[in-house]
Amino acid sequence: MAVTIREVASAAGVSVSTVSRAFVSPEQVQAATRQRIMEAAAKLGYAPNPAARSLRGAGTNSLGLIIPDIANPFFPPIVKAMQARARRQGYTVLVADSDEREADELETIAAVSKKVDGLILWASTLSEERLRELTGQMPLVLVNRHVPGIPELHISLEAGIHQAAEHLRAYGHRRCVFVNASRAELSRGKSIQESFEALDLSLVELGPYEPRFETGVHAATLVAAHEATAVVAHNDLVALGVLHQLAKLGVSVPDQVSVIGIDDTLLASVSTPSLSTIRIDPEELARQASDLLIDTIAGKGGDGPAPLVEVGSRLVPRASTGPAPR
Repeated sequence: MAVTIREVASAAGVSVSTVSRAFVSPEQVQAATRQRIMEAAAKLGYAPNPAARSLRGAGTNSLGLIIPDIANPFFPPIVKAMQARARRQGYTVLVADSDEREADELETIAAVSKKVDGLILWASTLSEERLRELTGQMPLVLVNRHVPGIPELHISLEAGIHQAAEHLRAYGHRRCVFVNASRAELSRGKSIQESFEALDLSLVELGPYEPRFETGVHAATLVAAHEATAVVAHNDLVALGVLHQLAKLGVSVPDQVSVIGIDDTLLASVSTPSLSTIRIDPEELARQASDLLIDTIAGKGGDGPAPLVEVGSRLVPRASTGPAPR
């Protein structure tokens, strides 16, 4: 069995990305560290793939961005802002959609990775083992997915969720529903549950479902069964599905039920009623993600801990929330 880059990294006491740089861009690795890596590789009989070395060494001046769902209105402003940010630093951005399926994500990575200098994977569905293999092959940044040793951009909803809970409590709401459309490892439901319980708000969780408009349509019919007066949805798409179906059912928003989304997409401000939502700034996300990947490509950070960058959130109240019915 061929020796892997991970085994070389373990023997040399460095990260996989450092081993990769030692072979691809040796000038970016300190001489003593590079010597230790080469000795470990020689002892183990490790031979890097010449074709991969050639590809990585040539440089493409392109960044890869793989997102879960290109149809989600949350992503286009981020892509546009990331393209502008990358362009100022001499890069272009290639974007692809994984449709939140592991097989599709793997296939997309295989195609895109040949054309870029590094990859940003948004809420990746891949296993930790597979992601660690990838980071040994090319610079990698994860968004909303934590794997020790891999640079990460984390979107923190803590502030926005707390503000949403305070907002609903101030309006007199006590029985709430969360429409969950996130995977278990993202733990969004747990975070929301804890924030609401801390303010003595009852929260029933529905799902998990897929993060789509149709999910909100389905969930809206269940809200009445729980006698809830407020709904928090996984994202704006799901929240808009809730608004749509409640209107069809003759349920007035916000007179009978208040609705809050997450993301603050363009659709949130133009829906009827306009949607209260937890805002995540697309410009800030784009800047942090592209800068983190470019720094990773350049080898900044060396053998230290993988960087973790956090982007916050805040509540944007609109017409879809109001006082709880008496």
